Amino acid sequence: MDFDLQPTLKGDLIELRPLQPQDFDALFAAASDPQIWEQHPESDRYQRKVFQRFFDGALESKGAFAIIERKSVRIIGSSRYCNLDVTNREVEVGWTFLEREFWGGTYNRELKQLMLDHAFRFVDRVLFVVGDENFRSQKALEKIGASFLKKVQLPAGDGTVKTNVVFVITAKSYRAVEAGARHQKAVLAETPEEII
Repeated sequence: MDFDLQPTLKGDLIELRPLQPQDFDALFAAASDPQIWEQHPESDRYQRKVFQRFFDGALESKGAFAIIERKSVRIIGSSRYCNLDVTNREVEVGWTFLEREFWGGTYNRELKQLMLDHAFRFVDRVLFVVGDENFRSQKALEKIGASFLKKVQLPAGDGTVKTNVVFVITAKSYRAVEAGARHQKAVLAETPEEII
């Protein structure tokens, strides 16, 4: 399996490219809003020292992306592939954040679509690990067809152990959701505007 964990992926709104050391200042600027992290297990990640640890881990993972808004050509967040399990044909997508300006569905949906389209060329299922109290992220995952799998206890960056929830989406369920979405778009495109 030749799963490239850091390809360049382009959509209509965003481009994902491998995260580079010189991206720190721009990514920290995107991450410095405390509200981004308020439901996250590491809720102080907006602080430079804590964010530096996150950034260093992202570079070490060799699967992290800078998310670039194509219109402004600026970094608006990050995500990554990690924990590739070749035997079980699965990979985790996570460590994702976007500036609040880009919350609300469209950008996150395209981000996940780009990453899932790429992942499902190589694996049968994708896992998402989310903080137990990060209800925004859990809801966003449900919107793209992911389902609850289990709860796990994982070490946090500060050395404590936190409860997280694991969501899963399979290639089969993803393709079914995507086919339904494409059909709905086609129907809407053919429906006279005064009916919509």
